Amino acid sequence: MIDWLDSASIGFIVVAFGTLFLIGELLVRARGLFGLLGIGLICMYFIYHLNGDVGTWVIVFYLIGLGLIIFDGNVTSDGTIAAIGVILMIIGLAIPAPDFVYGVLVSFATVIGAFASLLFLKVFPHRNMWAKMTLKDQLSSEKGYNSMNESYKELVGKKGVALTDFRPTGTIDIEGNPYSATSGGRWIKADTEVEVVSVDGTRILVKAVEVENEDDQPANQSNKNHQ
Repeated sequence: MIDWLDSASIGFIVVAFGTLFLIGELLVRARGLFGLLGIGLICMYFIYHLNGDVGTWVIVFYLIGLGLIIFDGNVTSDGTIAAIGVILMIIGLAIPAPDFVYGVLVSFATVIGAFASLLFLKVFPHRNMWAKMTLKDQLSSEKGYNSMNESYKELVGKKGVALTDFRPTGTIDIEGNPYSATSGGRWIKADTEVEVVSVDGTRILVKAVEVENEDDQPANQSNKNHQ
């Protein structure tokens, strides 16, 4: 069966699945099953292709690359060192290949297998590898971290009451909820009715509603005089 590795397409499949399971073992908790499958497939590839012309140093390259990926996942978590590790793994696998086409296919198989291993994250429980990077990826409105900012945008046009004096910042109450806000340099006394003009992130700009109502007072007074 191992003679099938003479075929570049079979080599592609073996390396792709070997990488898939090895990297998958680093990403998820598979009780070592993925690790055993990955090691078995990669060892089968090396055993078949190593000969007198290519020494075991290619295996060292491969192991160093794998070690860099583990180091990046647990320490730096920025992906740079892991990328170097993948390159070393590719070199370690491509050099023993019998010809150029075989080597190119093996290189692509390594990259494809590494990316395909991310699919395991949707099925199996995660390890703590690349925890910092994952945390950054989750800081999005879809994950709820920006839900406060999104709810602030819904305040535009709503009216409330100033709980404190604005000099020019203070606190307002809208529908029973307190918010920190600014009047944009205008003085607003406590207990004044205010309206939210705009929202920029968590910065809420308000204006006093009574300023608009003062324009109607002269008209009301003149109507009373006519009566």
